Amino acid sequence: MTTLALSTGKIALYIDHQREHARAMAARVSDAFAKSGYEIVQSPGDFTGANLIVTVGGDGTLLRAARLAVDRETPIIGINTGRLGFLTEFDEDDPRITHLPELLAKGLLIEERLALVAEYEDTSHFALNDVVVRKGGVPRIVPFSLRLNEEAATEVPADGVCIATPTGSTAYFLSAGGSIISPRVDAFGIVPLLPHTLFSRPIIVPASSRIEIRCDVEPAHAHLECDGAAVAEIEPGTSVVVERHAKPVHFARAAPLHFFERLEEKMQWGVSIKDRRR
Repeated sequence: MTTLALSTGKIALYIDHQREHARAMAARVSDAFAKSGYEIVQSPGDFTGANLIVTVGGDGTLLRAARLAVDRETPIIGINTGRLGFLTEFDEDDPRITHLPELLAKGLLIEERLALVAEYEDTSHFALNDVVVRKGGVPRIVPFSLRLNEEAATEVPADGVCIATPTGSTAYFLSAGGSIISPRVDAFGIVPLLPHTLFSRPIIVPASSRIEIRCDVEPAHAHLECDGAAVAEIEPGTSVVVERHAKPVHFARAAPLHFFERLEEKMQWGVSIKDRRR
């Protein structure tokens, strides 16, 4: 794990502007960095050359910022003003927020997270959490075929298929019945959505895998979604290919991540229903 230590530079703020609380928090962060001599930018068009992207919002805000950060290889660090904040580094009441310039000067830890790229009709779509191919408006179960590294793997009648990174394994993938994957594991998870079979189970594959999803039913258009955003309509008889993105996403952290402690804190992992923390 590397570190990022700076006493001056360019800080990009990526803000959930729809929420007044996020805008107020961003003003505090901007003021702290400006007083320490940093250049502050808030327009994504000015993010090139930024040393750090600070997101202010929820996990969705951080996921959107990751699309801007990955090709620039700019580290991102998140401040949660939303509901869960599983991916963000700080909750809004964390006293370290106003000391971010000092923490950056001392050195932030840089953690790499693998990401996905979905290829459809010569267009690439980035995803940090997950890629989903979901049936369209037809009111019935649709057969989806899955190929791994050119080998036919399975055909499952379902509402769709979700492919997740370890980062995304605690999000929609988990809700769909997938396994939690430690961020230290170099793998992807695949799970069918509402499968119409007793024998369909999530599978874990190496991150080097080439995953092809196909829907062959003529009237059943499908939708391609990346990190929860619909990005394309899939025509019958065509395929979506999902692979590892060429570059990782860099998370900046004030302290090492203790993944299972984070699960307990944010998702009540292992906490009894009698515990007052619930």
